Amino acid sequence: MKDPGGGWEESSPERLYVITGGRSGSSVPTTLDLVTLIVAKSGPRPGMQPEQAAIMRLCQAPLSVAEISAYLSLPVSVVTVLLSDLLAEARVLARAPVPPAQLPDRALIEAVIDGLQKL
Repeated sequence: MKDPGGGWEESSPERLYVITGGRSGSSVPTTLDLVTLIVAKSGPRPGMQPEQAAIMRLCQAPLSVAEISAYLSLPVSVVTVLLSDLLAEARVLARAPVPPAQLPDRALIEAVIDGLQKL
């Protein structure tokens, strides 16, 4: 899949193999999923892999794994490998998204409505 100029296509398997160092999974146990929020602890450091540096720049504000994947035009599996390395180096923080608000008990709502109607 090399182009005539001697480089390779952005999404070629060879490029993705190089980016991940040939790994298909994370280097440390992680529980990253598409909605896990990632935030960088600092900016990129000199000599950092370009894709990891891009993640560090993107994640100055929390972004989900899916958003990072979309912004970098990389498969989620590749982004997960890169993020696991950054997590192992304590360069980023990962947290589950804020859970949706839980609705109060139906009986409580009915009691409040009943009380308001009696006013």
